[in-house]
Amino acid sequence: MKQLITLLLLVAVSMTMNAKTLVAYFSATGITKAAAEQIAAKQQADLWEIVPNEPYTEADLDWRNDQSRSSIEMKDPAERPMIKMCTDVSAYDTIYLGFPIWWNICPRIIDSWIENNDLRNKTLIPFCTSGSSTIDGAMEYLRTTYPQYKWEDGFRVAE
Repeated sequence: MKQLITLLLLVAVSMTMNAKTLVAYFSATGITKAAAEQIAAKQQADLWEIVPNEPYTEADLDWRNDQSRSSIEMKDPAERPMIKMCTDVSAYDTIYLGFPIWWNICPRIIDSWIENNDLRNKTLIPFCTSGSSTIDGAMEYLRTTYPQYKWEDGFRVAE
């Protein structure tokens, strides 16, 4: 995992040598947080955790339960979980955006964060954590839902 992150980051470094970089991430279980911390350290980037107003419980994350909070949110494309606060992204040129894969895309809380920040003129590099899913579905979703932004190819960090 560390070798893959290092390789991907070396490529990204060449694009962002003189740019100010932010790693913003949502982590429900701590796995994405660990990946975000590694990326931020390697990029010498600032780190920002996207925090829901109402923390997710283990029951909320039970994807096998159609009535769990995460299942209900992911079934509704208009759902936007409330987030505690946004960071001022105006000083950043490049933003790594991290999340776990839920239902083959990013969790709806990522939509909440995107829609509460001015991301024009930013280079956005998504990264995901997943045991087996790729980032492909999330990339398609992000590029289709937010075509006004500059999305670089994202990458997956294996759990």
